[in-house]
Amino acid sequence: MQMTPAIEKYVLHWGEMGTRWGTNRTVAQIQALLYLSPKPLRADEIVDLLSVARSNVSTSIRELQSYRLVRMTHVLGDRRDYFESLHDVWELFRVIIEQRKQRELNPTLAMLRSCASEVDSEKETDPITKERIHNMLEFVDSTSRWYEEISGVPTTTLTKLMAMGKRITKLVKK
Repeated sequence: MQMTPAIEKYVLHWGEMGTRWGTNRTVAQIQALLYLSPKPLRADEIVDLLSVARSNVSTSIRELQSYRLVRMTHVLGDRRDYFESLHDVWELFRVIIEQRKQRELNPTLAMLRSCASEVDSEKETDPITKERIHNMLEFVDSTSRWYEEISGVPTTTLTKLMAMGKRITKLVKK
C-alpha cells in the first residue's frame, strides 16, 4: 500500500477523531489504514507506513482485535501474520456502537438503576432530584433498548431508513 496525500489525510484525521472519541490516536490510525488497505497488512508494514514504534503497533492491533474491528489473517505460503479491518461500514458502525454500549452505556445504566433505587428510600432527597434521576434512567434505558432493537435491523433497511430522513417523522406524527 502506498501512502498518498489523500490516504495520509484520512488516516491523520481518523487519528484526531479517535482521540476525541476516547481512543488512542495510533489505534484509530491503524484501524483507518487497515480499512483503506486493499489487502491485509503485516505489522512491519504498518510500522513503516505510519512511522510508529513496533510495540505501539502490536499493542494497538491487540486492542483493535479485542474490539472485533481488526482480525488476523494469513497469506498462502507466508507464515507471517497479516491484519485486516472490517470493510463494511455498517458492520463497523454496529461493532463500534456495541463496544461503546458495553463500555459506557451498560455501566451507566447499572449505576442509574442503583441510584434510582437508593434515592427512592431517601427522605431527605428533594423530589425534583429524585425525578431527574428517574428521568435520566428512563432516557438511558430507552437508548439501550433502542440500540438492542436497531442492532438486528438488516443493513438494507437501515440504509432506506436513513435515506428517508425527515419523512420518517411525518409517518410517526400520524
